[in-house]
Amino acid sequence: MSQSSSIGRALDEQRAFKYLLVAPAVFVILLIGLYPFVKLILTSFQNITMFEDDHSFNGFVHYARLFGDERLWESLLHTVAFTAVALPIEILLGYLLALLFLDPMPLKRLFVAVILLPTVISPIVAGSTWRLMFDHRFGPVNQIIAFLAGGEVKLLWTVDPFLVWPAILVAEVWQWTPFMFLILLAALSNVDREQLEAAQIDGASWLMTFRKIVLPAIAPVLFVAVLIRALDLFRLFDVIWTMTGGGPGTRTETISVYAYQMAFREFDISYSSAIAFLVIFALTALVIFALRRVEIAR
Repeated sequence: MSQSSSIGRALDEQRAFKYLLVAPAVFVILLIGLYPFVKLILTSFQNITMFEDDHSFNGFVHYARLFGDERLWESLLHTVAFTAVALPIEILLGYLLALLFLDPMPLKRLFVAVILLPTVISPIVAGSTWRLMFDHRFGPVNQIIAFLAGGEVKLLWTVDPFLVWPAILVAEVWQWTPFMFLILLAALSNVDREQLEAAQIDGASWLMTFRKIVLPAIAPVLFVAVLIRALDLFRLFDVIWTMTGGGPGTRTETISVYAYQMAFREFDISYSSAIAFLVIFALTALVIFALRRVEIAR
């Protein structure tokens, strides 16, 4: 009994020592991640603006205000619509690029490295670059279109209400399609070639091969990639802010841009905290729903 008790005591001490080692890291993570979240929630129930600094409990006034804020729901609609358009385009282009580079080819690694360059660029830099590219006087985009059209062309890409979203879409797809390409290339590289060859011998069509062999094989990786990009697109800010600033008017305001405007332009800190909590809640619900769908599918 004494020997077993001493062994158990040693195991408990070893387990406690492990917890002691990870405690500083856990504390730092909680300090960096949990404290701002708690502070955000507390601020959303207060009344902190440019003119007031009331830290007392203010009830659900700001959350009630969300439901009647047409500008908020318009920005949310912009966010969802842009995500619904940009995400499939990035997946499709990424998949086609992955198919192109799936087989051995000369200088393959060099080309892959060049394709991935937009992804490592800061979104602020990418947005500023594309704003210059779309400049109506000196931008190369208008100059190329004018050359092809055989006459002077002045398209106001960042001002015209009908052109701003296509311009933002081009910038976003250009930067993040390589991300989808890299993940899908890795996933497609692990597809069983023998099954593909067998399907080809049996006369299966491309669509049937994709549905029955390729898609089930890449589905787990594709799910993670789609989830990451959907969450990233939902909080889209950098490219829009540098290209249009949310304009013209509120035409290109996303939920993140609107929250920034409320916090740092109109200094309605408590209301912007309520908006930010709404975004966090929506994204959390989206992730939980997606994970449960995957568990059900399994």
